[in-house]
Amino acid sequence: MSFNPLFAEFWNKVTESIHDGTYAKLTLAKTIGDTELKNIYVRPVLEGEIGFKMSVIARYKTEEIESLHTLEDTFAVLAPYMNNPFLKALLFTTENDLTFKLNKKRVGTIVEQAPTFKNASDVVIEMKEKGII
Repeated sequence: MSFNPLFAEFWNKVTESIHDGTYAKLTLAKTIGDTELKNIYVRPVLEGEIGFKMSVIARYKTEEIESLHTLEDTFAVLAPYMNNPFLKALLFTTENDLTFKLNKKRVGTIVEQAPTFKNASDVVIEMKEKGII
């Protein structure tokens, strides 16, 4: 069974948290073996007065590479990294923390926990104040 439909459901929660103004942080972590790519961090950045993009920062052993994407395109950018090399995607919001995990058989699950962050990302707060979201 493919984990992609469940990852799409997880991504819907990411999108909802941004539009609700509760998004704090998104991280892809827990690699399979010793890989060059260590983590991927995703955060919104303002683009002018009326819009935003998602900053995708790929942290390698020796460098970081940042790219900017629309919210819709970010899913397509991140999905191929699940299972190769990452086994976890962690969404931190002010309401709860959601973890998308792949087990050894590559079956996906979503686990909900109490929130780690009390405040949304500064950019999300600013976007809410400006009426962008």
